[in-house]
Amino acid sequence: MIRLLFALSLLLIPFTAWGQTGLEAVQVQTGEDGAQTWSLSLQVLALMTVLTLLPAALLMMTSFTRIIIVLSILRTAIGTATTPPNQVLLGLAFFLTLFVMMPVFERVYDNALQPYMAEELSAEDAVREASGPIRDFMIAQTREDDIGLFLRIANHDEVEAPEDVPFSVLVPAFLTSELKTAFQIGFILFLPFLVIDLVVASTLMSMGMMMLSPMIVSLPFKIMLFVVVDGWSLVMGTLAASFFS
Repeated sequence: MIRLLFALSLLLIPFTAWGQTGLEAVQVQTGEDGAQTWSLSLQVLALMTVLTLLPAALLMMTSFTRIIIVLSILRTAIGTATTPPNQVLLGLAFFLTLFVMMPVFERVYDNALQPYMAEELSAEDAVREASGPIRDFMIAQTREDDIGLFLRIANHDEVEAPEDVPFSVLVPAFLTSELKTAFQIGFILFLPFLVIDLVVASTLMSMGMMMLSPMIVSLPFKIMLFVVVDGWSLVMGTLAASFFS
């Protein structure tokens, strides 16, 4: 994807050069070995274009999807519609994502970003080095059935090794696997709160208090249960550990 953005940025050169010739900002110099050197302004343009895709990359290629879905299901299971608020859930999901992805980010920084800033790697080589740790993380969390599904949809040949899976297939397969895993965890979290709702509803009905909403009575018990078992620590710890198993 980043390579595509770089290529699209290169396409802007001829159209800009028609109106104003000789501008350093839109020149690409080709060396004797065929390597291309971009001017600083064009690099900034490409960087700003890539930055606009960071939210999508955060959703598609990190642990954020699984974490935010599980936290949302947990809030629904407890029965508190707006507590914790969306901002708190997003903040928890974001910083837990940083915790889970930190080893991957450190590898990207050491292998790609730092050598590129030191001018030891070209932009294409830096992108190639940066994609390796991210690909390894996504492959480790993706089911083989999901990869096979999207390979068949794309009419792609069978791959012999995980590193041969193209990004266009790996990203949707990874998202599908993350959705499956998130809903499986959410189902397990939902069960104890569902039991409390059933017990409270049966008790109220047996007492003839059918006009009283069971949700109002069961909510304090569900909150008390969640606090007594130290639910937030268990949920956050289980979510983080699910990526390292």
